[in-house]
Amino acid sequence: MEVMPVEKTRIQIMDRGPYIVKGEIELLDAEGNAFATKQQVALCRCGLSENKPFCDGTHRGKFEDCVRASKVL
Repeated sequence: MEVMPVEKTRIQIMDRGPYIVKGEIELLDAEGNAFATKQQVALCRCGLSENKPFCDGTHRGKFEDCVRASKVL
C-alpha cells in the first residue's frame, strides 16, 4: 500500500478579506460540534458575514485590513 504524504494545512490572510484555509481541517464550534468543510474554506474575519464562521463577501468595501508578517533576517 502506497502512503501519500499529507500536505500541510495553510492559512492565508487576504487583504481586506477572509482567512483562506487550505488542506485537511476539522472546524469545531465552542461546544465541539463539527462544521462541514471542504479542502478550502474562507473564514470571516470582519464579523459582518451572515454565514459565520464562513465568509459570505459582506466585507467588500466595509473592511480595511492588510496584515503583513514581520520579515525574519
